[in-house]
Amino acid sequence: MSHSYSTIWIHAVWATKERQPLIKSSWENDLYSFLKNQLFELSCPVQIINGMPDHIHCLFQLNPQKSISEVIKQLKGSSSHWINLSDLINEKFAWQTGFAAYSVSDSIRGKVFDYIQNQKAHHRKVTFQEEYEALIRKIQTQEIKNG
Repeated sequence: MSHSYSTIWIHAVWATKERQPLIKSSWENDLYSFLKNQLFELSCPVQIINGMPDHIHCLFQLNPQKSISEVIKQLKGSSSHWINLSDLINEKFAWQTGFAAYSVSDSIRGKVFDYIQNQKAHHRKVTFQEEYEALIRKIQTQEIKNG
């Protein structure tokens, strides 16, 4: 094969420092647009970005010449710089260390898109912490079964 082909969809999630509700509804869409532009510049087509005041969800296609860590580092670093430069909040903005990233097959990409699109309604029922703990339990259960 003389050409390379890659389709790797990533669902990435990262939180504000100490999960403080720092992302305000008055500028969250500007933040999402900024992140979409960053992903465009990294040649990582984005399908959707949405979130809550304390975290972001993003579904994008990974550029095969980049690592997930490189992409997320660029997104978090450039967006916190942009937020602080724009004086969007009174205190210094920062993201929490780390992130979560999951590969997404084409067969469930629509479900992941819907899940990200409906974040606000979803989190009226389940908190971020409850959801995170349930996911960790699910992963641990899978590891025990496959162990």
